[in-house]
Amino acid sequence: MGIFSRNYERPGPGVSKTEQKKKGIRRFFELILRDCVDLVKLNLLFCLFALPSAALFVSGLYGVGGILVFLLSAVAAFPLGGAAAACFFCITKMLRDDQGYVMHDFWRKFRENAVQAALPGILNAAFVYTQLYLWINMFLGSIPAGLGNLLLLLIAAAFFEMIMPYLFLQIPHLELKTHSIIKNSVFLAIRYIPKSFCGMILGRFVWIASFVLFPLSLWWAPLLLVFGFSLSWLINLMWIWPGVDAVFSIGDTIKARQDQKTDGIQAIFTSRETM
Repeated sequence: MGIFSRNYERPGPGVSKTEQKKKGIRRFFELILRDCVDLVKLNLLFCLFALPSAALFVSGLYGVGGILVFLLSAVAAFPLGGAAAACFFCITKMLRDDQGYVMHDFWRKFRENAVQAALPGILNAAFVYTQLYLWINMFLGSIPAGLGNLLLLLIAAAFFEMIMPYLFLQIPHLELKTHSIIKNSVFLAIRYIPKSFCGMILGRFVWIASFVLFPLSLWWAPLLLVFGFSLSWLINLMWIWPGVDAVFSIGDTIKARQDQKTDGIQAIFTSRETM
């Protein structure tokens, strides 16, 4: 009964305002220990949304359905953008030490942003699938692995992976048109290129290691299903979130809205007391 009657608007546990925030690796482990369960929830939700698209892509790799299956795998990725934007929103709440319920926040932001984030999600999936297809075939020798091809793939992957987190970070926080968000994402990735690059490399390290060490990496594959995406995003956002917050003052805007809501509630109770 308590599960279905839970008040999802009530603030949840958070960090004391008087407690000094840790930084760097200490802050990372603090978040992991404190929000481990919520990060697993987000990861499993995203994997659930990604399963149909990923299954079609793997089928195409094994020669089932040909090019049509690859196209369908990209189309089936239409909810991934909304899911990624909702995950990014929840993780930034963890970084800000905001109170709340991760499941409620995820579904709320997914419903709000699923349409706007659909095309970016499809393009992101199509790019990742293309990269995987090319790298796998180069590894197997089906495509010539020349130095020029390798450098081109690496540069394209690095630039794309630096831009996309900014995009999925802005969608749930800012009321902007998609083309404005794309331009902002490119600008931010270049303006904060050291942080963008470090966030991309460190955030994708476990995925890069899994690909390079395959098939040895199969033994930790189940851990990726439980923790891979959310852990990668957490690391990435720890690098890029401060820059985005500095440019758009997202944290200050959220705090002002919360203060306004609190003042409104206090005003209601005050008016009732004076009646």
